[in-house]
Amino acid sequence: MSPTPPGYALITGASSGIGAEIAREYARRGVPLILTARRRERLEALAAELRPQVPVEVIAADLAAADGVAGLCEAIQARGLAVRVLVNNAGFGVPGRYQNREWPDHAAFLQVMIHAVCELTWRLLPSLRVFPDGRILNVASFAGLMPGSNGQTLYAAAKAFLIKFSESLAQENADRGVKVCALCPGFTWSEFHDVTGTRVMMDKLPKKLWLQADAVARAGIDGLERGRVIVVPGWRYRLLHGVTRHLSDHARFRLMSRNSSRIRKAD
Repeated sequence: MSPTPPGYALITGASSGIGAEIAREYARRGVPLILTARRRERLEALAAELRPQVPVEVIAADLAAADGVAGLCEAIQARGLAVRVLVNNAGFGVPGRYQNREWPDHAAFLQVMIHAVCELTWRLLPSLRVFPDGRILNVASFAGLMPGSNGQTLYAAAKAFLIKFSESLAQENADRGVKVCALCPGFTWSEFHDVTGTRVMMDKLPKKLWLQADAVARAGIDGLERGRVIVVPGWRYRLLHGVTRHLSDHARFRLMSRNSSRIRKAD
């Protein structure tokens, strides 16, 4: 009887930011990695850094393409790799008001942030359920726990979807030992705001609100292993979440409405 192949952690959007730090954290824990994103050169640089610790496979893929997920899964299968941990981290933002952006921008966002996550999870669940300790870490956002804001109209909605998706998956797969967690960080230092063109606006926020990507990665993985379905890194964000949960929906909406211009580009 052939031995069971080692279980890899597949990390989408691994080329930078929280995704890269999750890869580094799993490497420190001895988990072999499959890194995927669009930018192969970034992935290869990270793989070279981590290969002294664990086996690392690099598969460049564009999850915004309709066949991106299927192609990624075919490449994983062709290499004979088994996925034990799935980290759905790939994502981006579409700044500005909903009607001010072209529909293809929103369609690409929905493909990466929702459709690709759902399809990749569906395709890999059979592999995850084979292992007694399968894991799914969905990188959501604190925005998904708060009312929607003015600007980046689909962002909070997509992250709220990820949270609810994670809650259902956790219940459905608990009998097979698969743990599922939605990681909900607040503002985190990464390239995200440079890409969306909101860095100048974000730099005006108090520095105490910002989280470090490596700390976010550790919090997410630790929470996942402890069986936490929702993880909010940082005591300030946990306090804010606890306080706002006790406000009425109307009060929460008014609070967000007053502060949207500080955190979202609405032009």
